[in-house]
Amino acid sequence: AMLYAMLYAMLYAMLYAIQQYRYRCAAHVCSAYMQCIYGMAHPYMDTSDICIQIHCTRLPGNICCQNRLIMLISIDFVKLPLAKYIWLDGRFVTGSEASIPITTHAIQYGTTVFEGIRAYGDADNLYIFRLSDHIRRFRRSGQFYNMKLRYADAQVADAVIGTCVKNKLRRSSYIRPFYFIGEYGINLHVTAKAPTHMGVYAFPFGDLFDKRGIATGIVSWRKFSDITMPTQAKMAGNYLNAIMATQEAKREGYDEAIMLDMHGNLSEAPGENIFIVRDGMLATPSADSSILEGITRDTVITLAQEMQITVEKRTITRTELLAADEIFLTGTAAEIIPIRSIDGKNIKAPGPITKRLAAMYQRAVTGNHENHKNWVTAVY
Repeated sequence: AMLYAMLYAMLYAMLYAIQQYRYRCAAHVCSAYMQCIYGMAHPYMDTSDICIQIHCTRLPGNICCQNRLIMLISIDFVKLPLAKYIWLDGRFVTGSEASIPITTHAIQYGTTVFEGIRAYGDADNLYIFRLSDHIRRFRRSGQFYNMKLRYADAQVADAVIGTCVKNKLRRSSYIRPFYFIGEYGINLHVTAKAPTHMGVYAFPFGDLFDKRGIATGIVSWRKFSDITMPTQAKMAGNYLNAIMATQEAKREGYDEAIMLDMHGNLSEAPGENIFIVRDGMLATPSADSSILEGITRDTVITLAQEMQITVEKRTITRTELLAADEIFLTGTAAEIIPIRSIDGKNIKAPGPITKRLAAMYQRAVTGNHENHKNWVTAVY
């Protein structure tokens, strides 16, 4: 009877999430646990957006099984199944031990540099994708703001790998290394002498979006220009622009925003680069369209060229975007995601070129692409 109750509750939770929150796939449920009066906790799903908990108790009711267990559902948003140990300034601590002063400069002014890195697991190992390229950008981002990363590249790599090992991660995960300015008063004159601290945390991670395609909308907020702040810096403060765009898109009922640059041409999504397909050719906005030159973007360009697909990095107008045969987003968290509609206009998703690239990308990230085995770093 208890097994039936657990299975029924899992099905109920998935249907509830799909109905109430318009999730098209149960994989978009973040993390879920079944708890019953016997103290049992059973994790049954990986996550991304929401966390569902099903609480069972012996009470009379219409929703019940043979032993009259009823399910009460509570929903907590943006709850990550964070791995236990965090690497902080050269040592491992638990989440409760990883504390910083309230006067930390990064809290006041957004002076934090970060990276998002994927690791993919199989039966034999866990593979971190393009670790050295992420570390190279990690260091370069801080240099725009005169922030000093006080660890050598090899030490950063050891911290990332070590965080996976310490937490015994085996399945696909998301890894977030970051460094930030510590106690520096209210001084805006940041120099290389400003104290910086570095941390790394990780958590199991599945799909960010529905791989069958997402609905997008062009928002009114423009991507900030390179004459305002460095677009190539993956900096916490830069993402306030992305937050505004995301909020507007969500209010309008879209899965993700599309942002134009200051000239009204296509730029990128809040956390992803964008590609269009026209007449069998691939195009993506160039660096002067205020984009962050993404590592996944570079991966797709390389794979496409090897597949004899013409790739252009250039200005793309809003009209050309709406006339595209296929459109997809790329990003470390998002991977390759087809766009099925823009502003309510339906687009074939996923299109044939998107499918081919997505299949090749999956081979690459798991170390199964014969030309790019150097892109992955084995953890164990």
